[in-house]
Amino acid sequence: MTDLGEVGTITEILPNAGVKMIQVVTAATVDSDDTFDVDLSDYGCTNIHGILGFAENTAGSIVVTEAPTTAVSSSVLTITVKGSSNDDTVRTYIIWAY
Repeated sequence: MTDLGEVGTITEILPNAGVKMIQVVTAATVDSDDTFDVDLSDYGCTNIHGILGFAENTAGSIVVTEAPTTAVSSSVLTITVKGSSNDDTVRTYIIWAY
């Protein structure tokens, strides 16, 4: 397991609907059981309602769902990659935060 800190591209995709939807896309170097952080305070949030994860088994063509584990401490969301044994794979996470 590698702690990657903050990694990838983070985009706020639904900013003004009472809950914020944040998309995180990782680099293709992320492995199963790696962890990385998202600073929710960058988006005016302190906690999450939910998260949905996807892994690209084949670059851009075969996408499967993943169930990451999460923890929030002092507005920092830590995501642990779970649900797929694939290494060196792009992952996309949709986070509902408040």
